[in-house]
Amino acid sequence: MDSVGINRAPLGSASAAAVSPRRGIALRRSVAFANRRFGSVRSTTARAQSGNAGRSMTEDRECIMSEAEMSLKYSSGKAFPLGVSQVEGALNFAIFSQYASSVILCLKLPGRGTEDDKDVDIIEFVLDRQKNKTGDIWHVSVEGLPSSSVLYGYHVDGPQGWHQGHRFDSSAVLLDPYAKLVSGRKYFGIAEEKSNQLFGTYDFDSSPFDWGDNYRLPNLPETDLVIYEMNVRAFTADDSSGLSSDVRGSYLGVIDKIPHLLELGVNAVELLPVFEYDELEFKRYPNPRDHMVNTWGYSTINFFAPMSRYASAGGGPVAASKELKQMVKELHKAGIEVILDVVYNHTNEADDANPYMTSFRGIDNKVYYMLDLNKNAELLNFSGCGKTMVLTLANEMFWFNLGNTLNCNHPVVKELILDSLRHWVQEYHIDGFRFDLASVLCRGPDGCPLDAPPLIKEIAKDAVLSRCKIIAEPWDCGGLYLVGRFPNWDRWAEWNGQYRDDIRRFIKGDPGMKGVFATRVSGSADLYQVNKRKPHHGVNFVIAHDGFTLYDLVSYNFKHNDANGEGETNDLNVLSLRSRQMKNFHVALMISQGTPMMLMGDEYGHTRYGNNNSYGHDTGINHFQWEQLEQRRDGHFRFFSEMIKFRHRNPILRQDRFLNKNDVTWHEDCWENLESKFLAFTIHDHSSGGDIYLAFNAHDYFVDAVIPPPPHHKCWNRVVDTNLESPNDIVPEGVLFGGSKYRIAPYSSILLKAKP
Repeated sequence: MDSVGINRAPLGSASAAAVSPRRGIALRRSVAFANRRFGSVRSTTARAQSGNAGRSMTEDRECIMSEAEMSLKYSSGKAFPLGVSQVEGALNFAIFSQYASSVILCLKLPGRGTEDDKDVDIIEFVLDRQKNKTGDIWHVSVEGLPSSSVLYGYHVDGPQGWHQGHRFDSSAVLLDPYAKLVSGRKYFGIAEEKSNQLFGTYDFDSSPFDWGDNYRLPNLPETDLVIYEMNVRAFTADDSSGLSSDVRGSYLGVIDKIPHLLELGVNAVELLPVFEYDELEFKRYPNPRDHMVNTWGYSTINFFAPMSRYASAGGGPVAASKELKQMVKELHKAGIEVILDVVYNHTNEADDANPYMTSFRGIDNKVYYMLDLNKNAELLNFSGCGKTMVLTLANEMFWFNLGNTLNCNHPVVKELILDSLRHWVQEYHIDGFRFDLASVLCRGPDGCPLDAPPLIKEIAKDAVLSRCKIIAEPWDCGGLYLVGRFPNWDRWAEWNGQYRDDIRRFIKGDPGMKGVFATRVSGSADLYQVNKRKPHHGVNFVIAHDGFTLYDLVSYNFKHNDANGEGETNDLNVLSLRSRQMKNFHVALMISQGTPMMLMGDEYGHTRYGNNNSYGHDTGINHFQWEQLEQRRDGHFRFFSEMIKFRHRNPILRQDRFLNKNDVTWHEDCWENLESKFLAFTIHDHSSGGDIYLAFNAHDYFVDAVIPPPPHHKCWNRVVDTNLESPNDIVPEGVLFGGSKYRIAPYSSILLKAKP
């Protein structure tokens, strides 16, 4: 790769022009320092990154040195902390690069053009290898800078040996990996905004966020969690949210809808990525996806900065930070924990064919990414970003891109990730993290799996993270499937992909699934009863963001397939069956031992019309439809809400140990019959006798189930029968049932509760 170099005078160069003490002196600006001042200053013109190289152009020109430039002073600075920090009346800038030969700090001061200008003057500081470098960290302290509203980045140059893993390009303005705020476009999905250049920024002027005197973290036990996977933007972006256009799709929009979450009964939200990402990444060059907008956010630009375009009214990065904290505060006030879906397996910088150099690639590609040094140092990929690939999981096909994989267990990258996690906990009071494609985090620099991955262990043992829920998606796109085997140190929970697959197959009516179904609803002891692991270490789910919605799961066998009774229909029998199946899935999820997770929109039956990979649609395909919620509030929504609340009221459904033979009675004597699709069992309440009887009929015919006697001095009360119409399908207080048999309809389930 050819580097577009820029000739700059070195620090202390004899060729540097003398600094005039007078204002208004015209100088030819080149970078140099002398006597703790600018010897002369080079002004470059920053342009928006364009094309697949992501480069910026610079030019020399005669111009006037401003008063602000004249007053700036520099000193050597210090190596830690990385990023920007206040120190002794100055601001310290520190960045890691092991292989760089030169680093230049670029500053854009307030008032020097607007943020939307393509052409604005940038002040540059050339860092001296002797004075401004400690080990592999480059640093400089600048006195006289404003305490906020300054934009900054770096030019980094180094060896041009592509085969050695280097991708340096001294023309690019690169984003600080430790930038706590990122400045770019202001409005989500607006391609017409002028600037696409990313800068770090900071705010040391604002008062600390007021969390309130009576503020408390929820600190919910893991056994009590009911997780709601949701997307911040999609939750309120639709007009039907009733919010103003300035608030729709923002952190503040979530606050407005907290009453809905409380009515539903969930007590934890798992937010799709809220780290800064580029939703317009598909539009950088002509390609089959250039009509799409990345609305899910699995393409991280920076691991410390909140998504700035989730701020209300285009407020920018500082507003985004404050509003995210406000959202967390209000959720906590409502007793709802906040779990972030975090993407540490890859970044937005794509691959070598169509690179988008914004940060890590140009700062130290060989350190930050996994490379195959035996194949011209090409980027390894276990994460699925970049070129299109197809992966089949649970009989569903998912389309991914091939690109890069973060070198997570390199000591520097590992510390970056740990620092990032601590930042979100300490600065934003985040309660937990779900790690996207977490098996990538279990690989060494060469991509080989590690038995005891240092990063995974340190996350489990870290003091700051000790109060946090940590959840792995225990697979990656390279085939490292670790469900039930994820390195855990008795701390890590896992998305239980086996639960999803087996519950779907049984409820659908596949043969030979009864025994496995019993194992899954009783806590997946075959996967998690190891060492000190608990049932809650398995996160049970039937539906997640990447795949069919619950409505589409019971409506489509294949994506966009409208034949053979699939897709949209007015057939009342088909609609009734779909309704029962959605309720059956929800009942199974809410009575299972372990931690349940449901997807935003399933509480009213959201459809994506068979699209099972809707990451690129900032439309009603993904947006929560509030009008549909109102239309189905008394039926579908009521059932889902009451079932969640039933789980909360009955601790025997969420135990902190695995069930033994005294905890459950299986009313079953034909486990070996592969054609049997009926299962009934009683979960015993040893403390109060409030036993719960459950039966699932996945046959296409009625089953007359023999009901066991209730506990002494108790009577059975019917709480759930998914075959009944609302409101009889779920009656929280129960309807007295005194019979010895219950006729259970095809594809339906019942729940009886023992009461005095």
